Amino acid sequence: MQNLLPGKKLTFIYNVRHSYPDPENPLTFTETDFDDQETIDTFIKHLKNLGFDVLPVESDIKAEETLVREKANIGFVLNYSEEVVGSHPKIYMAEVLERTGIPFSGCPNSVQRVIINKGKMKEVLLSSGVATLPFQVMEKGDEKLNPELRFPLIVKPIARGSSAGITNKSIVKSEGELYRQIEFVLETFSEPALIEPFILGREFSVAMLGNPPELFPIIEPRHDKLPKGYYPIDSFEVKWQFEEELGEDYFTCPATVDPDLKSKIEKMCLDTWNALGIRDFARIDLRMDNDGNLFVLDVNSPPGLIPPEISLTSYFPMEARVKGIDYEELLTKIIETGLKRYPGLQS
Repeated sequence: MQNLLPGKKLTFIYNVRHSYPDPENPLTFTETDFDDQETIDTFIKHLKNLGFDVLPVESDIKAEETLVREKANIGFVLNYSEEVVGSHPKIYMAEVLERTGIPFSGCPNSVQRVIINKGKMKEVLLSSGVATLPFQVMEKGDEKLNPELRFPLIVKPIARGSSAGITNKSIVKSEGELYRQIEFVLETFSEPALIEPFILGREFSVAMLGNPPELFPIIEPRHDKLPKGYYPIDSFEVKWQFEEELGEDYFTCPATVDPDLKSKIEKMCLDTWNALGIRDFARIDLRMDNDGNLFVLDVNSPPGLIPPEISLTSYFPMEARVKGIDYEELLTKIIETGLKRYPGLQS
């Protein structure tokens, strides 16, 4: 594939991690959202296979200088990054791209900032009538717990993906456990903690692509396959240990859901997409309580797109494979989706 204007490069922006996530080492938690260099190299190989002249740019404090210098040569940016590493206060790559005036894939900065902050995201969803669990944000760690929140609760970092900071210890059943876990989040991530009710029930994840979006087959993780002693959630331990050990057998895709539930899941995903103003591509996670009520858990933008040579458990490519879309075709569709918003960029 090659449909950028002649002489123009496809810029691929990414974050690279320097140590593999280790459940026993909290120091590795802060780079969980990033990718190993091997993953980035394989991603770039696929983009080159599609015929692109690829300009790889790591999303760090030097990235803006590179983008400004290369702006005349850049046709489009595939933005696979959230934050600009090393920026204080935190800057998101979408902000840099908007400032430089370079066209890019994914959500604009105004939307990205809301999606990344789970508290703000939930406020927008609730104001739009989209069901999400009640919550409380604690910034200092000594705030009084909202009496409407009843144990058991789950404590999460407010602005992390890939299950960073969500371990078996995140499920708390007393105030002592609650405040110890809040302290852990504050010290490890230097960001507020989000507290929600912990509900038992089925979990689903849906990839979405396009403007308006097409919904991919629903994934359901098989929590019943987890070892004894682990809560049925996609915790840090599960995502970085057991998922890879169990492989595709850990998932049901498409999930076994009746037509009514499938319709509810898809409507909630579309309502979430529209309420937040998402564009191009994202993945939405939902959980159901024992009474059959659905709640939006999280929105992943950009979603993980790990090549199949590296992992077969990356959700978005897995759903694409079930739909009959191979990895390079998926990348093609993502790039084309973004390009369509910028008339005149294609040959």
